Amino acid sequence: MEFCDECGSMMKTEGDVWVCGSCGNETPRDAAKEEAMVTTQGQEASEIIDVSDAEDRGLPTTSVHCPECGNDRAYWYMQQIRAADESETRFFVCTECEHKWREDDH
Repeated sequence: MEFCDECGSMMKTEGDVWVCGSCGNETPRDAAKEEAMVTTQGQEASEIIDVSDAEDRGLPTTSVHCPECGNDRAYWYMQQIRAADESETRFFVCTECEHKWREDDH
């Protein structure tokens, strides 16, 4: 991953150059530097919540209004989706229609 020297935004590769999507700054790619970069894998299957088996997974329930069907019960769980210094986000899954939403969506 490369960051723009001008504005600090994340850059994308386009051929032999890194291009900033925010300010348009271009930097030549350095093959030696890229070999030292670490490529990470996506989330492990155990980290992904499948809402269709929320009850089987033992997720707790709470009293909350579903914006889709109006039901007043939902499963909930917390997940870190931003940087480690940000608070976790609480997700809800309706016990009736399985609609999924975040606490800060309303």
